Amino acid sequence: MAKDNLLVPNQPKMNYIKHLTGFYEKVAQDNTLNPTHISLYLALFQFWNFNRFRNPVSISRDEVMRISKIHSKATYHKCLKNLHSSGYIDYQPSYNPFQGSHVVMLDFGRELKVSKRNFSN
Repeated sequence: MAKDNLLVPNQPKMNYIKHLTGFYEKVAQDNTLNPTHISLYLALFQFWNFNRFRNPVSISRDEVMRISKIHSKATYHKCLKNLHSSGYIDYQPSYNPFQGSHVVMLDFGRELKVSKRNFSN
């Protein structure tokens, strides 16, 4: 009996806290990104979440722009291509207005490096 809340067979568990922490660690070292890139990435992350963290994710430009609060198509495409070329996502455009483009979200949770911090007073 299949249930909606069960993990997909052969699908690794996604720890979204570790993923987002790894993403922000990567962003902190990257001087090429601005807040628009981060907003777009988080909108794509939400689509990935709705897709139960399965890749690739089919996206609708209008919906992603709405969620990320990007109003310019030129800015949207520029940031999407920047995220792709910088290794944050794998963007696969469809060039078909009736079919969504695909995005493969990379797992930054596995790249997480534990930093030793001194928490003593």
